[in-house]
Amino acid sequence: MSAGENDLELAEPHLRQVLASVGLDIGYEAAEGDILHCRDENGRLIPVLDLVGGFGSLILGHNHPEINSYAKELLDLRTPVHAQFSRHPHANELAAELTKVIRREFGIDEPYYAIFANSGAEAIEIAIKHAELDRAARLAELSADITAHIDTARGLILAGKAVLSLDAYSAAGVPQIAGAGADVAFEQLAAAIDRRNAELLSKPPLFLAPEGSFHGKLVGSVQLTHNPAVRTPFRSLAAQARFVPLDDPSAIRKTVEQEQTTPLLDLTLDDGVVVVTERPLPVFAAFVLEPVQGEGGIRPVSREFAEEIRRVADELGCPVVVDEIQSGMGRTGAFFAGSHIGLHGDYVTLAKSLGGGLAKISVTLIRASRYRREFEIVHSSTFAKDGFSTLIALKTLSLLEAGDGRAYRTAEERGIRLTSMLQAIKADYPDVIKDVRGRGLMLGVEFHDQSASASEPLQATARAGFFGFTLAGYLLRAHQVRAFPTASAVNTLRLEPSIGLTDAQIDQVETAFRAACALLRDQDGHSLTSG
Repeated sequence: MSAGENDLELAEPHLRQVLASVGLDIGYEAAEGDILHCRDENGRLIPVLDLVGGFGSLILGHNHPEINSYAKELLDLRTPVHAQFSRHPHANELAAELTKVIRREFGIDEPYYAIFANSGAEAIEIAIKHAELDRAARLAELSADITAHIDTARGLILAGKAVLSLDAYSAAGVPQIAGAGADVAFEQLAAAIDRRNAELLSKPPLFLAPEGSFHGKLVGSVQLTHNPAVRTPFRSLAAQARFVPLDDPSAIRKTVEQEQTTPLLDLTLDDGVVVVTERPLPVFAAFVLEPVQGEGGIRPVSREFAEEIRRVADELGCPVVVDEIQSGMGRTGAFFAGSHIGLHGDYVTLAKSLGGGLAKISVTLIRASRYRREFEIVHSSTFAKDGFSTLIALKTLSLLEAGDGRAYRTAEERGIRLTSMLQAIKADYPDVIKDVRGRGLMLGVEFHDQSASASEPLQATARAGFFGFTLAGYLLRAHQVRAFPTASAVNTLRLEPSIGLTDAQIDQVETAFRAACALLRDQDGHSLTSG
């Protein structure tokens, strides 16, 4: 490769240009706790307070010493990574430990089976694949049941032991052949029912999700991500979702009713008369949601919304998938954020902090009464369940559970301290900060829209949808504080530090945010955009 080719930017060059436009294209050389280190123009190593936290992956911080030491030990022991189609005792132990946490926080007795993968989006893919496998199996059972009923009715009618109801043909939407014998008439009816049911049974599934949701960007998971800019280009590739407003529990049932208007047809016997009856078609494969929306602007789900989800899902017979990929692992003051509102999932997904900031691992937990063993044969992943990652996850879990869950209490306490500080800034700058939301160490600070700002630079960056990134660039350049906006709520900065966040670091955040608010209050767009 020539020297000129070495200078080419080949690893996502457009993203690099976008980051450079707001001063975020920084290369980091070292990290520990909540600190990243980069070099200034003079080559000096500069500490940066990292509030991004790997988008929720660093509940224990960068390069936790116990995890790093344990990783080195595992590597020195030549722990297998590739041992597919063999026993995986560490994965089994991890699944058992996670089931214990579920039982403790939700009071659920039955076990949860585990399917492992490498990222959060893959965990969601597993959940929606398993949910559709389950729906398809239920459809097959329903179809077989109807076929058996039709065969039974056929035998009774041909034997002269039953007759068709007078409205059977109209109920099935077919004309009756004048003068036709019982056998011909019945076969015409049965064929019409078969055609109608076959067409309905072949329709793809639907999923339910709240507006503002984010569940990944793979072919299946992107359909559950509400942001149209992310989802729309790929909507033809996989099963679609129906989105309901997060603040309107009543919309859940209304949405379901809108989609379940065409039932399957069946034949049943009523006192010697064969009648056409309707059977509801399982349209929805699952309801998927985050207890606290991450990319949607750090928006917690209400208990009322969670309770209505459970009621409707139970009526439909479809599972609830709780995405704890960003909110789980203790970040909100409990291992599962859903435990704060009684939101227990039939499926639960975990990733990010499960790997202790080091290993790439995710898991989809499925309660035993919902689990289909055949899924283990039709789904696999090369790196899933490897010894190194599952042992790192077990170590992470042990650190979180130590001291009767001391880490969870710390997350809650640090979150209260951080939230109180941010609320005080909001009180001093009510025209700048619109809201402070979240729980524990998963917080969002929403700024008022600047698209009508008197400052031309602020107005331009807001109208381009870059206000949050511009603000992030200022905080980084001027105060060495790293915070990013959420993807689908670009005026909201997310704060997801580790449980090691110190009072001094919270003071640094306060200084940085107050300085930014002062510039926004004074409409000093030049200072904010130029650093």
